[in-house]
Amino acid sequence: MSEGAGEGADEGADEGAGGVAGERRHLLDVAFRLLGTSADAEDAVQETYARWYALAEEERAAVLNPQAWLTRVVGRVCLDVLGSARVRRERCVGQWLPEPVPGAGWQGPPDPAERITVDESVRMALLVALDALTPAQRVAFVLHEVFALPFEDVAEVVGRTPQACRKLASTARRDIREGRRRAAADEDHREVVRAFLRACAAGDLQALVLLLDPGVSARTDGGGRVRAAPNAVVGAERVARYLLGALAKWSHVELVDAEVGGLPGVVLREAGAVTGVAGFDVRDGRVSAVWLVRAPGKLRLWGGAGPGPGSSAAARGGR
Repeated sequence: MSEGAGEGADEGADEGAGGVAGERRHLLDVAFRLLGTSADAEDAVQETYARWYALAEEERAAVLNPQAWLTRVVGRVCLDVLGSARVRRERCVGQWLPEPVPGAGWQGPPDPAERITVDESVRMALLVALDALTPAQRVAFVLHEVFALPFEDVAEVVGRTPQACRKLASTARRDIREGRRRAAADEDHREVVRAFLRACAAGDLQALVLLLDPGVSARTDGGGRVRAAPNAVVGAERVARYLLGALAKWSHVELVDAEVGGLPGVVLREAGAVTGVAGFDVRDGRVSAVWLVRAPGKLRLWGGAGPGPGSSAAARGGR
């Protein structure tokens, strides 16, 4: 987790352009966890810097803690975006999923300042849970629980009292913890995903059904540009048939074992290009949710070189 913005910076430091520019990755980390896509996060960071440089020189010099100032501003920018984004998503056809973040083994953007830090707060299950919160709950939870911003600062961002922000974060924390209560340990998650890959590679319907929770759901985000199921597919046999049917159509797709948000997931690759990324929720030894992102705009972080064709559990579709 990142250091608290209100506690980690030296007062009076980073007043120059170079020092403030050094906060870019921190701001990108904050904005991504608030908005769920790297494109929206980058726009929010750009707007934050625009507001900083719009200050008069003496106003910038009077800011004792630039990181804290920038964090509060990016939080306010994201809060505004979340309000309008919720309306846009409700009007969208099909499913909307957060952008998957590549873990170890995948080369991200060449500039480290453009890379999103991978930790538990970018796991797909948490990002999906965050998307179910109200904008104010999400901002309060992320700023305080993930980045340790004091509630007094959170209150400035949300426009409520510190006590109200404490309640917002507490409610969000309770809802998220309840949803994650039965989540599998990392190694158990890894073994289930590997077994899932083997079943898909073999086209083994029964083996796949046994790996899926009876109430499993599969959601696919095509971003309106790639064909995807408009609604969630629910139920072990329905999900298994849906996945194997899709693989049968994707005859040239290679399935690659890869870390997605720090946990094992699957990358779909065709002719060297990533065409999809799947994250999983695993509970009690079975897959309880499949999140497949095929929207091209949400695969931009996966453009770098990844594991080769001989990587663990790689398989071809179209069996």
